[in-house]
Amino acid sequence: MGRDKLPGKPYKKELLRLQAELVKLQEWVRVEGRRVVVIFEGRDAAGKGSTIKRVAEYLNPRVARIVALPAPTERERSQWYFQRYVQHLPAAGEIVLFDRSWYNRAGVERVMGFCTQEEYARFLHQCPIFERLLVEEGILLRKYWFSVSDEEQERRFRDRLEDPMRQWKLSEMDLESITRWEEYSRAKDEMLIHTSIPEAPWYDVESEDKRRARINMISHLLSTIPYDEVRRPGLTVPERPPSTGYRRPPRLAETRVPDAAAALE
Repeated sequence: MGRDKLPGKPYKKELLRLQAELVKLQEWVRVEGRRVVVIFEGRDAAGKGSTIKRVAEYLNPRVARIVALPAPTERERSQWYFQRYVQHLPAAGEIVLFDRSWYNRAGVERVMGFCTQEEYARFLHQCPIFERLLVEEGILLRKYWFSVSDEEQERRFRDRLEDPMRQWKLSEMDLESITRWEEYSRAKDEMLIHTSIPEAPWYDVESEDKRRARINMISHLLSTIPYDEVRRPGLTVPERPPSTGYRRPPRLAETRVPDAAAALE
């Protein structure tokens, strides 16, 4: 905290370089049949979503996908807690970015009383076991916690309230995190104690400056995976063959999309 905001020009240049490396990582994952899981957790308005957006911006959605699950259904509540997350784990050659994850139980469910004390204690016991199984299975698991101060969080909440393009990001539960700041802090501390294990440690991302957080997180992720650049086959655009007399039929005016852009000229 207290550092100057990262200027826009060097930020954009470095972000583009890192995104090019992410594309190389993606190709390595695809060709080598590796499986990557990246978990994004942290305070509300800490910058998780915007970072995920930059990570996935140039990636192939058939290889890298974002998982952001809604509240569990009644049926899912009756299942083993980790069950609904297991079905979203990657197959060979895939990357999964979890925008929040099974750690909901250690955060919002714990603080808001959506789970029992017994369910919470069971989670703290089972989570390290579950993650060790994932790592033993060969999944590359990375976990990032985005930290932000209470003052900065409140400022971002107020910005969202005034921005019609981002108001959907706010809910009553998000705003309640202001009044439960210390409860969330204690829950986070206890979660880290029980679930930051050698096989899958937590990495803390200081997110007071969103630009700096994105650069730091992506750079760190790339540094933890020993990927190589995959040589792509040489491609050439073929010559178009001579016409065989095809004529496009007339387009119907009633089905043509109007040229709304003409008003901008």
